[in-house]
Amino acid sequence: MLNIDEIKNGLVIDHIQAGLGWKVFKWLGLDKAPYTTALVVNAQSQKTGKKDIIKIDNIINIDYSVLGYIDENITVNVIQDGKIARKIKMELPAKVEGVMECKNPRCITITEHYMPQEFHLVSKEKKQYRCVYCDSVYKAGILGSVVED
Repeated sequence: MLNIDEIKNGLVIDHIQAGLGWKVFKWLGLDKAPYTTALVVNAQSQKTGKKDIIKIDNIINIDYSVLGYIDENITVNVIQDGKIARKIKMELPAKVEGVMECKNPRCITITEHYMPQEFHLVSKEKKQYRCVYCDSVYKAGILGSVVED
């Protein structure tokens, strides 16, 4: 059995899709963090079979909309005095900016690098986002795959 020390005050990012934990870990900059962090990959999960978990022994600011975009099943537990003080469930955000890049070679964001990469949710059921400039459609997730029409 693997033992990881209890967190007194910090965050536990739970229910990350197995295999995405390292990408979330790096996106949060935890690979350079001066405080204790733990990344658990392929942990047993009753719901999904396997999951990744990130434990952070510090309270940090996180853009929850980005976590929701990466995986809407993620849960963030805020730990205070060794106990769960609050559970935050993610959901797909209505808009994401600066998270993914449009791959359309005719999109203005390709030539005009100062333009923010902005996408709006067009289908919650299909988890699809549309570029506000060129209308290219992408599926939500850390890789932001292109949806063919």
